[in-house]
Amino acid sequence: MASFQSPITMRSSALLETSCGYLLQELQMIWDEVGEDQFEREKVLLDLEQECLDVYRRKVDRANISRARLHQELAESEAEFTHLLLSLGERSLPGRPEKMTGTLKEQLDSITPALREMRLRKEERVNQFRAVQAQIQKISAEIAGLSEYDDSSTNVIVNENDLSLKKLEEYQIELQGLHNEKNDRLQRVEKYIDAVRSLSATLGMESSMIITKVHPSLSELFGISKNISDNILAKLNSTVESLEEEKKKRLEKLHQLGKALTNLWNLMGTPYNDRRKFSHVTSLLSVSSAEVSESGSLTHNIIEQAEAEVKRLDQLKASKMQELFLKKQKELEDICNNSHMEIPSQSEMDKITNLLNSGEIDHADLLTSMDEQISRAKEEASSRKVIMEKVERWMLARDEERWLEEYSMDENRYSVSRGAHRNLRRAERARVTVKKIPALVDSLFAMTKSWEEERKKVFLYDERIMLLVEKTSSHQYPKLQFVSKSDSLMSQRD
Repeated sequence: MASFQSPITMRSSALLETSCGYLLQELQMIWDEVGEDQFEREKVLLDLEQECLDVYRRKVDRANISRARLHQELAESEAEFTHLLLSLGERSLPGRPEKMTGTLKEQLDSITPALREMRLRKEERVNQFRAVQAQIQKISAEIAGLSEYDDSSTNVIVNENDLSLKKLEEYQIELQGLHNEKNDRLQRVEKYIDAVRSLSATLGMESSMIITKVHPSLSELFGISKNISDNILAKLNSTVESLEEEKKKRLEKLHQLGKALTNLWNLMGTPYNDRRKFSHVTSLLSVSSAEVSESGSLTHNIIEQAEAEVKRLDQLKASKMQELFLKKQKELEDICNNSHMEIPSQSEMDKITNLLNSGEIDHADLLTSMDEQISRAKEEASSRKVIMEKVERWMLARDEERWLEEYSMDENRYSVSRGAHRNLRRAERARVTVKKIPALVDSLFAMTKSWEEERKKVFLYDERIMLLVEKTSSHQYPKLQFVSKSDSLMSQRD
């Protein structure tokens, strides 16, 4: 009973007295009335004490379990809070004391709001990581050329042990680098596509088909993001190089056709209006491949038209050649005749005509040869011009000399008759002219000798040689005489 009467910490002594005391008194009264023996009474009291101890023990055990649970919750909360601080790369949470005091429940109530705040921060940070990593995976897949890529952010695995701002910045730098690489690749793709379109327009080809053949995503018709993988860039580069090579081949072909057209036109004297039809071909002769960009300037149709024109002119050339040859032959003969030079022999010209008709001589070479002969004839005629002028003056003076001789033999030259006074004045002028003949002959002969020494050939006048005849009893001054090359008087030449 002493145990029931001693004070306890959980309940006040007054409560024990008023509750257990009354009950014991009531039990004692019952026992007295019944006449319960002392042994039974002691036994019951012992049972009551044991039952009370058991109840207290259960209560204490439950309290211990509750306390341990609170300790565990507090420890787990503190551990989670510390882990969140570490994973987020933060040292502490503003507003939360470094050291907690108070009861367990107070400490738990103190850390719970801070833990909730850190959890929200973690969730926000994880979402940031997931968004950045999702973009990294998406752009990496685009660069790798993966056409089937699930860009859902739920597929992104975030390392929640490192959610620091430093790590997030590293991912953001990586993402920025990928963005730059993507933009660079897009620019390269656009540059290639522009080149394909430009080259296709120049070559008269369908650019959309060429671009779609490289990859459908490159065509604007499909409305999907462009494939920017290394493989596509290599294909685009190969396509552009192939088109540029085709452009060079076609330009070289047109260069050949343009030269052929120009030669044929010059050969046949084609009028300017007829040449204008193919000016777009000949205008490319001095242009390099890089300078050709006009749309449709190197199409197959233009090449075929130029080839057809060259073929047509080739067919006309044979019929025109003889006419051109005769025309140039006439030009050469006129130059020779006007300058009294030696004309090419007719047999030589007939031989050339026969070769021309038989096709055994190249037309262009023949006309070139004729042009060279005409050029040499013009040059020689120019070198003979001064001599020819003196020859003409000498011939005129000789004519005047002969007239004066005839006039002097006329016995009636002084008679009064119609025209006598005009003959008298002419005779006076003729005497002056005749006096100049010796000096003219000397000058002419000296110039001829100088010309022959310079040219290493004999000066011919209408295929005749100019000879100087020394003065004799029949004439008082040296005279000129033209004789054929075969004449024996050649031996008299100085």
